[in-house]
Amino acid sequence: MTSRIPRDSRLRLVRPRPLAAAPRAMNQRRSRRPAPRPPEGTPAPAELARMARSGLAGAARVARWADTALGPGRGSATADGKATLSDASAEQAARELGLTPAQVRADWDTARLAGLIEVHGDSARPGWRLRAWDRDDSAVLRGWVALFDAWSLAYPEPGDHEPAAVAEVVSAMPQTLSFLQLSAGPVPVEQLLDLLEQRVTELRTARCEIPYGPQPEPRTAEPEPTDAPLAPLLDWALRALASVGALTYGDGQATLTPLGNWAVWVKLEQICVAAQSPAGNIEQAAEDMLRGCAQLRPNAARAEYRAWLAARPVGSAVTELLGAARGEDALLRGLAFEALRVVGAPAEPDVRAVLDEPTLRPYALLWLAEHDGADPEDAHEVLTREEATWLWVDTAAAVADHGEAPLLVRHLESAVQPTIPMLLDEVRAVGHPRTVQVLVALAAAHPDPALAKAVRRAAFQVHTGGS
Repeated sequence: MTSRIPRDSRLRLVRPRPLAAAPRAMNQRRSRRPAPRPPEGTPAPAELARMARSGLAGAARVARWADTALGPGRGSATADGKATLSDASAEQAARELGLTPAQVRADWDTARLAGLIEVHGDSARPGWRLRAWDRDDSAVLRGWVALFDAWSLAYPEPGDHEPAAVAEVVSAMPQTLSFLQLSAGPVPVEQLLDLLEQRVTELRTARCEIPYGPQPEPRTAEPEPTDAPLAPLLDWALRALASVGALTYGDGQATLTPLGNWAVWVKLEQICVAAQSPAGNIEQAAEDMLRGCAQLRPNAARAEYRAWLAARPVGSAVTELLGAARGEDALLRGLAFEALRVVGAPAEPDVRAVLDEPTLRPYALLWLAEHDGADPEDAHEVLTREEATWLWVDTAAAVADHGEAPLLVRHLESAVQPTIPMLLDEVRAVGHPRTVQVLVALAAAHPDPALAKAVRRAAFQVHTGGS
């Protein structure tokens, strides 16, 4: 079936909205509805987290080693400033951890995709999930879901197939995984292949268009490169998903693991594993207080900030909030500056002092602009294009970690770039450490297959250091 309605097939963003409004969207909650129950037999969150910790134990070990051996001033983590582990670092880790260099590199890549480690130039530092690894089950599960979303990057892509065919299979796999989840047991690969072929056919049919103007005479169509058999690509996809622990694959059948079954259910229900707000926020340290306020409405959160600030000296409170903002959790960074807005003028010297810190500079510039009387809707104009793009990625990281998939899709509205290709080019150039995870999450969330394909390709290029 083809569409007879001409359309502009270029990828465009909707009209940008002020960037300053994006972090505020993180505090907006929809009307409450009963929380869906997971399928019968799904392990408890604590057991799922134990499974995730076990599966990611190697990645966590390499991440902790990198924190000790490759931090700022302690060594060169990567070659040529790329995220690929340098030969010297891989050999050093292999000696100290009793592994082979190949095992170290595999665990390094897994740690990056799961957000356990972040690369900044030629140094590495632990992601916020690693710091919460032993005490926060939701952080562990979020790390595993980030790896699950990036399954196509976690296993070598087949080199003898057209990239378009690979992209089609990646786009079609969510339906295949949904079928596995609903089957609640082993499914023959032949059945999965039939389903995959049907889905790929649907994707190709959906792309058919009638162009403008006179049409040439019909001629015998040459076979497209994407008409290659899908069985080898299904085999690759199943092996990749098995490599991240989402399913087991062998003897001509595939079965979701408990973690994979839970993750697919989470995706189907479009919910996130949200950290519960701790009681007694006023008594907590800044980081825990901000986490407790993350699920509150803006007015309630501001009341909580005021109460927290009233219970301690302003100077130490501002120092503590800025300390929380320097962490790896982008959501806490945005919330810390919301709390600093409640502080007002007494915080100005400290906020101005962090303008030289790249991670905090965009937030500080917006804070100072609003403090100087700029309209919050216009404050983003003080940012350079690069600073605005960096803040867009940082906010997207907060949404990917703590928000719902539709909110991540709507976050596209806040980008300053007028088109998707321009956004992807500038996102890749800005060098935010969470770029790969943000792009993978956006590709997994976006309903437009063409846009998702473009974003997924950009994530792969950033991950491999390609162009």
